[in-house]
Formats: sequence, structure tokens, C-alpha cells
Amino acid sequence: MTGGRSRLSVIGAVLVLGLVSACGDRTESTALGGDPALENYTAEQIYERGEFELNRNDPTRAAFYFGEIERLYPYSEWGKRALIMQAFSYHRDKDYENSRSAAQRYIDFYPLEDDAAYAQYLLALSYYDQIEEVGRDQGLTFQALQSLRTVIERYPDSEYARSSVLKFDLAFDHLAGKEMEIGRYYLKRRNYAAAVNRFRVVVEDFQTTTHTAEALHRLVESYLSLGLTQEAQTAGAILGYNYQSTQWYDDSYKLLTGRGLELEAAGDSWLAKIYRQMIKGQWL
Repeated sequence: MTGGRSRLSVIGAVLVLGLVSACGDRTESTALGGDPALENYTAEQIYERGEFELNRNDPTRAAFYFGEIERLYPYSEWGKRALIMQAFSYHRDKDYENSRSAAQRYIDFYPLEDDAAYAQYLLALSYYDQIEEVGRDQGLTFQALQSLRTVIERYPDSEYARSSVLKFDLAFDHLAGKEMEIGRYYLKRRNYAAAVNRFRVVVEDFQTTTHTAEALHRLVESYLSLGLTQEAQTAGAILGYNYQSTQWYDDSYKLLTGRGLELEAAGDSWLAKIYRQMIKGQWL
């Protein structure tokens, strides 16, 4: 009996492989441009072919087969499953535009399905995974933040929400890094007023990122260069209150005390208001 079952398993496996092979042979020459021969196969068979292509690391062809299910069997259960797999295949192939398109179609057609959360997450990843180096345009970073926020707010209990929160924080930090880079550029060229504007953005709008301590130190440098000692002292006081263990605080301390200045809140600048809020236990 054991040997009989074994032979039947082998025969079954051969038949499945033959079906996949036949499907592949008949579509090999024109698969990426569409093939009417696929109409002779069931949605499940085409879906299995898409999985086969994914398993052999050919996401381009996998996306094609999953797309054919959507074309030949629209609004079917297999068509629904194939659509999310098409979005995944395109993303794996780094075809982010088509991945977004497929993911958005899934969200539009099946907003209440469990996989809608994953579709929204894939859509966000299509932006996030394209975030360039800090020195380049950050438009995709803004779009990634907006899409990640949608995952977090619309699907807070999904398995993708936590990952989206982490990626949101990283993208947010990335934007702060862009502001810092521009601010340093202006500072090196002694355009202190322009530098202050950039560092202020970091302190006011990106205060939870890793760049805040340096931004405060650069404000000390910029304000001292502009002769605005009270603002420089206040920036130093905030550093001392929140970041006393950092090198940025040490550097600002040396700069200010070297000129006989204390690290204390002075005047009524925007930094002084932040300092007062901070003392009351409110950061901005």
C-alpha cells in the first residue's frame, strides 16, 4: 500500500509539472505581450504558474500571469488574490509605479478585505523604498510619510501598522536630515540668516528626530556670528536642558563661555518661548 501511494504521488507531481511546463511552453514566446492560449487554462492554473515564476525569482513574468487572471477572470476570487500578488510581484521587481497601480486597484475594489491593509502597506513601500540620498529631492519622502500614516490610521490593529510606524520615523528623520544639510551649506558660506531658517525648521517641526541637538548647536554658531547673543544663549540653554550628555552641548558650552556668556534663556525670541514651554513640561 505504501508503495502504491508513493507511485500515485509521483504520477500526480509529474502531471502538475507537465501542466505548468505546457503552460510555459505555449506562452514562452509571447507571454509578456499577452497570449490567447491562456484562456484554455483555469484561473487556478494560471495563478500556480505565477507562483512558480515567483519561486524561481522571475517577478516580471509572475506579474504578467497574475495580471492575466485579472484580465480573464475579473472580480473572481482568484482575480482578487491575483491582484494583490501582482502588486507584490511588481514591487519585488522594483517596478514601483505598477506596484502602486495594482495595490490601489485592490484598495478601490476590495476595501473591506483583510488584504486591503497589505495593499495599502505595499503602496506606502513603493514610495518608501525609493527614498533617495539626503542630498536629493525629497518629494517621495513626503509621499511615503502620507501613505505610511494612512496605514497607521486606517489599519491600526494590522500587522503592518507597527512596521509603518518605524518606517514613518525613519522617513521623518530623513526629512530633518535634508533640512540640516541645507542649513550646513548656508552656514559654511556664511549666509547665517538662511542657515538659521533651516535649523529652526528642525527644532520646531522635527524635534523628535536625531538631528535636534545638532540643530540647536548650529543655531548657537549662527546666532553668535550674527551678533544675536541672547538667542545663542537660549539655544545653548535648551541644549543643556535636553542634551547635556552630547558633544553638541560641549561644543556650544565652549563657544558661549569662551565669550563670557552663560547658557541661559534670555530675551523673548522663538527659542525663549520653546524654553519656557519645555520648563513647564511641554516640548512645543
